Amino acid sequence: MSFFVPRSKQTEQESKKSVPWVELYRPKSLDQVSSQEATVQVLKKTLLSSNLPHMLFYGSPGTGKTSTILALARELFGPQLMKSRILELNASDERGISIIRDKVKTFAKTTVSNSVDGYPCPPFKIIILDEADSMTQDAQAALRRTMEMYAKITRFCLICNYMTRIIDPLASRCSKYRFKPLDSENIKKRLEFIATDQNVQMETGVVDALVEYSGGDMRKAITFLQSAATLHQGTPITVASIIELAGAVPSSIIRGLLDTAYTKNIVKIEAMTREVEAEGYSTGIILSQLHDVLISEETLSSPAKHKIFLKLSEVDKRLTDGADESLQLLDLLSFISVVA
Repeated sequence: MSFFVPRSKQTEQESKKSVPWVELYRPKSLDQVSSQEATVQVLKKTLLSSNLPHMLFYGSPGTGKTSTILALARELFGPQLMKSRILELNASDERGISIIRDKVKTFAKTTVSNSVDGYPCPPFKIIILDEADSMTQDAQAALRRTMEMYAKITRFCLICNYMTRIIDPLASRCSKYRFKPLDSENIKKRLEFIATDQNVQMETGVVDALVEYSGGDMRKAITFLQSAATLHQGTPITVASIIELAGAVPSSIIRGLLDTAYTKNIVKIEAMTREVEAEGYSTGIILSQLHDVLISEETLSSPAKHKIFLKLSEVDKRLTDGADESLQLLDLLSFISVVA
């Protein structure tokens, strides 16, 4: 006796497997957006009036900014009409003034009239400019006039990580919504739901590790989970795999670096630095983890911590400028050995 899966269901299962989990589990409505209660509440009220202002969403990566505006657009226009009513541009790729004059202005001035039953379908379009803080000053200045001229038939949603990089005349034309990093409980619930839906087995502590190394970034946490699930097909995901995928440095090595610095023995400090370099760990990540450990370090006085943190920022700046990672780590540990 043979069994078969209906073709439509089989196609659905195959497409579900081929889609990245970040896209597959992206919120489809405002009710599904996690941890942004205040913002969602305000947007729901504007949804009832069907009269959106220009909007500016800002906050850390992976907190749901793009997902929120897409969910809002879906509830306004419906999944079909949404394709013609939304223009989504990533300003980090198309950041010059020519894009504002060509693509944005052309779309902004077209009028809309058709509607779909069951959805508010207000008589305007939405232009989403993702990573708007990457736009040039000239492009942002050109956008001001476009926003004013076509305000009756087009609304703009600017999305950025740093609101300070948006020029004041542009920011003043928008209602501002801050997206805070997601709290651990909401990330845990979402990850557990995805793991159950995908039949992923996990060891105890894996979800906590995903939350810790994602730093409130839901997108990063889901990506780590999918990568680990691919790596451990048929076997439970381990905490060690999450640490490896996140590129994090084991806490034992961070502790070892500090303890070596406390010995004030430059030969041991240099040997430890070479050992860490041979393992291929990123000095930038080491700095971040050292910072977290040093904050709670009880053996150090507050003035000593103050000096070390200033040195941390100095070393971080050098690394950004392209300095040698091994030398910078050696310099930092040597400094800690003198101050501690």
